[in-house]
Amino acid sequence: MLTVTAKAIEKITDFLKAQKEPSCIRIFLSQGGCSGPSLGMGLDEPEKNDEVIKDNGVTYLVEKTLLDQVKPINIDFIETERGSGFSISSSLPGGKGCSSCSGCS
Repeated sequence: MLTVTAKAIEKITDFLKAQKEPSCIRIFLSQGGCSGPSLGMGLDEPEKNDEVIKDNGVTYLVEKTLLDQVKPINIDFIETERGSGFSISSSLPGGKGCSSCSGCS
């Protein structure tokens, strides 16, 4: 359902420790862009239609209907010479492999 790599857990935990109040990580559908919809993350509070997933001391929130459409979800933290950041992959069709509008095929 949800897999988070050790590196991603480390970065998420460090970020949450810096927050003034305890927070949950919401995984949400981000519309738009040339590559189609993709998944994103942000701080949020639980809603009644959420699936609440606790892993390694972190609480993740995913709307139940979204989770049914995109599971499994995999979260990683990648570092390259071009930068670093979270990578969220799932069974969501499209939105993979291209980060800009130019040269996508």
